Amino acid sequence: MTEATKAREDICRIAKSMFDRGLTCGASGNISVRLSDGNYLVTPTGSSMGFLDPAQISHLDQNLRHLSGDKPTKEIPLHSAFYDTRAQTGAVVHLHSTYSVALSMLPDIDPDNALPTLTPYGIMRLGKVKLLPFFLPGDAAMGEAVRALAGTRSAVLLANHGPVVAEKDLWTAVYAMEELEETAKLAVLLHSMEPKTLSDQDVQAVARKFGVNW
Repeated sequence: MTEATKAREDICRIAKSMFDRGLTCGASGNISVRLSDGNYLVTPTGSSMGFLDPAQISHLDQNLRHLSGDKPTKEIPLHSAFYDTRAQTGAVVHLHSTYSVALSMLPDIDPDNALPTLTPYGIMRLGKVKLLPFFLPGDAAMGEAVRALAGTRSAVLLANHGPVVAEKDLWTAVYAMEELEETAKLAVLLHSMEPKTLSDQDVQAVARKFGVNW
């Protein structure tokens, strides 16, 4: 099995799993993977992540020119911003997951660190998550906002839209995305209860132990 064939199958299998568990719905969400030759595989525009066909996954060259498959997601500028600013990026996952979107709309969220420090795992897998302002879907300005972060963040939360995670490979990106959504769920459920978060000392200890840039 070639690298591209395996990546196509992994994209479809992972996307269906997330769809089946309600992490994305309808034709929302998109995934991209950078292959070792510098080309990209990207989920098609207007497609449901629950019903992807490996043969229809978009294939783009290093300059993001469409080579084969269906037309790629309109969020290509968002994905490419992570690839261009974070050399270690091998995959990008973007969802419209319910609790992350809900968290992005709460009025007292810290835009520099949108996820409260409720568990060590959000820190370990995501570091600080930047809350970006609202952009129209497909707006190239989303990509410019990510580029302005200069590769310092592996995850962002788009206001009233959803989370985006970039990681070294597809599985790591998915695990981080799921951690983001679970932490957002805790934050929303506990929002009115003033939960006890990890102390600054605890946060720094986690960051040091797991090599997180905090």
